[in-house]
Amino acid sequence: MKATVLSSEYISRHPYFTARKDRYQMPSGKIVDPYFVVELPPSIVVMGLTTKNEVILVKQYRHPVGEVMLELPGGFIDAGESPDQAASRELLEETGYRFNHFHPLGVSCPNPGVLTNVCHFYLATEGVQVADQQLDPNEEIELVFMSIPEVRNILMQSGFRQSLHALCLFYGFHFMDGQTPENSIQR
Repeated sequence: MKATVLSSEYISRHPYFTARKDRYQMPSGKIVDPYFVVELPPSIVVMGLTTKNEVILVKQYRHPVGEVMLELPGGFIDAGESPDQAASRELLEETGYRFNHFHPLGVSCPNPGVLTNVCHFYLATEGVQVADQQLDPNEEIELVFMSIPEVRNILMQSGFRQSLHALCLFYGFHFMDGQTPENSIQR
């Protein structure tokens, strides 16, 4: 059962924030007006493990919540780029590390009540530093390396406040505990 869009008006058109006001009719006939939708590109989040079996985390300021947060590397998927290509690119840009294996962990809708995008989760293994960070002009990212038990402990104490990153960690630990998806990608 899908709704019928009766009208759609763009409020903002920006590559990272496109918002529109829709008017739609539900299958029952009920009219919903207005309904606000934010269009975002798809994104990726990656739990990266170095050859020393350390988890690479990033610490950065997040302006909307006014906090410095401990997170996983990630970002938007560029036009024409596959999710696994974006995972590799984002890791290299944010951390300077290249990884030999990428294991797809799942896909989630970050907030389907408002947002149009999906987020792809990966576990990347056998990471080796091959370059310096290549950050966007608005990024200041500090790298933090932690053991797997340390990261598990922080996760279980609700220390990762970015929900998509916490979900990626849960999926990553589930994968490492032997519940593996069948399709892994080798670089």
